[in-house]
Amino acid sequence: MSIRRLPEHLVNRIAAGEVVERPASALKELVENAVDAGARRIAVRLSNGGLDGIEVSDDGCGMSRADMALALERHATSKLPNDAIEMVSTLGFRGEALPSIASVARMSIESRPDGAEGWQRVVDNGALLSEGPAAIPRGTRIKVEQLFARVPARRKFLRSARSEYAACLDVVKRLAMARPDIAFSLEHDGRRALGVQADEGREDRVAALTDRALADNHVIIDLVRDGIALTGVAGLPTYNRGVADHQFLFVNGRPVRDRLLVGAVRAAYADMLARDRHPVVALFLDMPPGEVDVNVHPAKTEVRFREPALIRGMIVSGIRRALDDAGFRSVQRADPAGLGAWRAEPVSPTPIGTMPIFDAVGQAATLLDRAPNYQSVADRRPSFLAPLPMARAETAEQAPPKAQSFPLGVARGQVAKTYIVAEAEDGLVLVDQHAAHERLVLERMRWAMDGAGVPSQALLLPEVVELDEPACDRLEARIAELSEFGLELERFGPAAMLVRATPAMLGAGDVQGLVNDLADDLAAYDSALSLKERLDHVAATMACHGSVRAGRVLSVTEMNALLREMEVTPRSGQCNHGRPTWVKLGHADIEKLFGRK
Repeated sequence: MSIRRLPEHLVNRIAAGEVVERPASALKELVENAVDAGARRIAVRLSNGGLDGIEVSDDGCGMSRADMALALERHATSKLPNDAIEMVSTLGFRGEALPSIASVARMSIESRPDGAEGWQRVVDNGALLSEGPAAIPRGTRIKVEQLFARVPARRKFLRSARSEYAACLDVVKRLAMARPDIAFSLEHDGRRALGVQADEGREDRVAALTDRALADNHVIIDLVRDGIALTGVAGLPTYNRGVADHQFLFVNGRPVRDRLLVGAVRAAYADMLARDRHPVVALFLDMPPGEVDVNVHPAKTEVRFREPALIRGMIVSGIRRALDDAGFRSVQRADPAGLGAWRAEPVSPTPIGTMPIFDAVGQAATLLDRAPNYQSVADRRPSFLAPLPMARAETAEQAPPKAQSFPLGVARGQVAKTYIVAEAEDGLVLVDQHAAHERLVLERMRWAMDGAGVPSQALLLPEVVELDEPACDRLEARIAELSEFGLELERFGPAAMLVRATPAMLGAGDVQGLVNDLADDLAAYDSALSLKERLDHVAATMACHGSVRAGRVLSVTEMNALLREMEVTPRSGQCNHGRPTWVKLGHADIEKLFGRK
């Protein structure tokens, strides 16, 4: 079998298989070219999810007739002025996108630079159909039609129009988020689906492209280290989603999907979110081009860092520091279903004034019967009212503190032995006592670990916990680490552990349940996480077992002490699983419930 050189059109189709996987891939390349051209306005139009048509218009620098012809040749680009590929500062640089797309679709390019006439060029699956003058304002307009129409092997693997449209929308959102100085618009089948104006603030642009509620439920990330800047916004842990589709990561303005960055975000929220919940973040890394390799894959969504440990540490510490500064903040969005449970009670058929009451001797009367006497004779007070003070020594009730003095208010009572009811200056605060105390215990353990360690309390009688042998092996391998938390274990045969001491701050808890949960956590995370992250999981598990349980009656003093500690403890707005520890029903919400507004 002899070796032959592949024809140019076949080479382009092979290259298109790497660069253009679906309509969203082609759209990404076209929008990136518009950004690199210095556009201030980019308009995208899609037909049938991009399967039938993609159009991208911009007001960038445009192309001359000669540049347009050269742009359709492979590996021809204006974005690498020299051979220093490691110093790439633009989104595109390979010179493969336009010829690859033109080899598997019908492409029409219209462009006009400043001081020149417009020109048009039409290419159908690699073959030039026509070219000539075009009436177009400064900039470029590219139309791509019938993608993969002549490549049925690729066309049949495309998804439905709805799925392809969702992928295209995600591409535009990510690029628009990276460049808040550019106006973006997107139309799908004649319907406007997205529109953002130029020169927006980064926070406003991120909120506009994700969820408007993020504007009130985020923290600002701002960290600089060794010439590398990390900025962006991160949602509060209680503002989370069931899927990780709202995590936007950018490196030098380039949207990326890097496993290192995704893992760092997960580690930053490790003890603040349930395992099946995901945070909402938009992180922007700006670094010297020589510190990152963007030439890993033709799609340019994967990158490699010269110092990956430094980048991961910056993301974890940057997010955690911002969440620490947020203090006890939590998402405060009233659940419509929850508010709907507050219904107006049916009106009683008996007028209130005629309802019977009973005096001290059991004789029935009504409020209307009593009212004249009460108004005319002061000493004939109805028996259901509190008696006047008598001339005797009585216990003086301590005046309650003023609600205006504290952000979370002062405790007024407890509901269902689970929720603390507090009155604040601007509304009613409900606190989940178990979730709140769980977070407080975890933070105390962390502070103790940073200091002299967690003090332990020896058990009067050591307790034996029976486990399977692999679980005992995992615990035995971590005995030294667990002792730093005040938990002293010994191996007690092949399938049991002996507990000699527990963390003092946990009090008298369920030793069996604690050791079992720690063994399960080590099985899930032992090999995947670093030592620090494993210790965080151990601390979170211990904190859950040492917190105030639902169903325990608290005194007013205990409730107020819990509220005051929450106000000064970082991240106390959510428990270790990402659920809010407190919610507030504002005065306006209360007035709506009673029909006052």
